[in-house]
Amino acid sequence: MAIESSPNVLLTSVQRAYNAFLALETSDSIHRSQGIRAMAQGINQAFDDILEANTLDLEMSREMAVPDLLIDWLKLTPERLHQVVSILERLAEVPDPIRRVFHAPYLLSASQTYCQLMPLGVITLIYETFPELGAITAGFCLKTGNSLILRGCSSSTHSNAVIAKILQIALEQVKLPRGCLEVLSGDEGASIQDLVTQDQYLSLVMPYGRPSLVDQVTRLATAPVLRSAMGNCYLYWSPTVDLDLVQWVILDSHASEPDPVNAIEKVLISPLHNPSILVSLFNILRGKGFQLRGDGKLSAEFSDYLTPVKLSEWGNPYLDKIIAFKIINDLSEGIGWINQYSSGHADCLVTDSYPESCKFATEVDSALVYINASPRFSRYPKQGESLFLGVSNQKGHHRGLISLETFTTLKHVVQGNGKL
Repeated sequence: MAIESSPNVLLTSVQRAYNAFLALETSDSIHRSQGIRAMAQGINQAFDDILEANTLDLEMSREMAVPDLLIDWLKLTPERLHQVVSILERLAEVPDPIRRVFHAPYLLSASQTYCQLMPLGVITLIYETFPELGAITAGFCLKTGNSLILRGCSSSTHSNAVIAKILQIALEQVKLPRGCLEVLSGDEGASIQDLVTQDQYLSLVMPYGRPSLVDQVTRLATAPVLRSAMGNCYLYWSPTVDLDLVQWVILDSHASEPDPVNAIEKVLISPLHNPSILVSLFNILRGKGFQLRGDGKLSAEFSDYLTPVKLSEWGNPYLDKIIAFKIINDLSEGIGWINQYSSGHADCLVTDSYPESCKFATEVDSALVYINASPRFSRYPKQGESLFLGVSNQKGHHRGLISLETFTTLKHVVQGNGKL
């Protein structure tokens, strides 16, 4: 039987977050950056406490037969926590995106018109394991003047609670308003449905995890939802491209930990590919621990390497080290297949043909298109100043890499002179 949420507790928390946003909206960027630094310092000084709580979550999850995939997402390491600290420290240093001014794309008669970036409001993150994601999202929200409500899953209860307490203490120390960071727990009766229908106060709901969670939140929410995507990315392998580039793109796409967001799971190949080259790729991938699957023709021809693919698999992510291969006659057919079956957030082409690259970039209906490049996802890339929370495949509030600007909205200002 589902636990009934406490309307009073939930409503109080949401209202407190809304009041905190009103204060943050006009706050000083230096003050908000101080809060992010305090959060980074708090996490950095509490590795032992966080890892101890995480060990308890892991033990409980194994006893409850939680899937191995979620165990991998749940398991924190010193390296993962160091990455959190690095991201928070970087967020504290990047330029403040709030109230940045732009020329308006139109002109109103006898008026000066401009736009400026403003905070969205109250953000809610509903996340499946990934305990450190709460801290990273808190940094994104505070940098952009938004308040945040965290709602994690039961398998990471102890980790989430310890991390949230560290963050809240840090924010109190720098005297940021209470409600900047609110935490709701399913164990305390805060249901997802009751939370995501608080559209009077929530500006954005962000589900992060398996497609089942994202679909559930999208279906229940009355507040705006920013869908994130993970897995089921396609690669079209042009027959003239050598093996080295293909294997690098595939393997590198799976190297992002703990969540290989843009991992290539499906590969479309031409009938013109040399069978010996395909066998070489299969051996390389199997040697790296991948399970390999193929369509009817390929699985029959290479039965020692490939197991048959079910039709339903082409449109769903594996979220594991599994790759399925399919024969496609040409690029046009491949683009049609990708547009029908991929997750639509990151798809790839390897080719030495400029016309093919132009056609792929133009016709593939995905948020991100990679040509002769690895789609590997990183929240803190080595190049540039940008930081990313994930990737969205929706066409609405935002599409593509989820960056600081995703947590902002435009305000249009029309300045007249008091005359008609």
